[in-house]
Amino acid sequence: MSYTILIVEDDMKIAELLGSHIERYGHRAVVAKDFGQILQQFQSLKPHLVLMDINLPSFDGYYWCRQIRTVSTCPIIFLSARSGEMDQVMAIENGGDDYMTKPFHYEVVMAKIRSQLRRAYGDYAASTEERVIEREGLALHLEKMELRLGSRSVELTKKETVLMEALLLSFGKLVGRETLLEKLWDDYAYVDDNALSVNVTRLRKKLSDLGIQDALETVRGTGYRLNPSWLGDAK
Repeated sequence: MSYTILIVEDDMKIAELLGSHIERYGHRAVVAKDFGQILQQFQSLKPHLVLMDINLPSFDGYYWCRQIRTVSTCPIIFLSARSGEMDQVMAIENGGDDYMTKPFHYEVVMAKIRSQLRRAYGDYAASTEERVIEREGLALHLEKMELRLGSRSVELTKKETVLMEALLLSFGKLVGRETLLEKLWDDYAYVDDNALSVNVTRLRKKLSDLGIQDALETVRGTGYRLNPSWLGDAK
């Protein structure tokens, strides 16, 4: 199947080489031209995947990734000359699915692209019908990336949604840190361990916004467990 890939890269030589490799595999590659209108280009093109540089004119890649996440959950792979751990954490925290450091091998980029396309649109991709996981009145709407309890609801980021899904599917049971890292990131060996803790902290804040306290339990050095503390609060 042929997919459309948007390349947001201001180095035209790199962008053209990426486009050439992508098209060699039968996909359509579109290079962004107006770096002040990335969201508008995205909405017009409706690509299946985005390759996103960080250092861009007008606004950086983190900003545009956040903007895209308001309208789409399509895979976004960051490509950057920045190699610091915090740059990778920032990319992931702002909605990215993967991160590659320049200079890179184009075949490795293609492997990453194929992996993300399989996950998002392949045989094992989620159904287009809305999926809801509900435990003791707490409902996670996966496609909407929304968590609901009674009349209250909060929006989640993509990572928070994946994390919440894992915890709800193992409701009341311990979910190990490595299991969560593997679900959140393809190549978690290169992800700062603090990145998981940051996501857990943010998820706790979202639960708090629903009026839920002390539900997300940390089992020190092992993992996390979701307990139905909100049932006690309702009594």
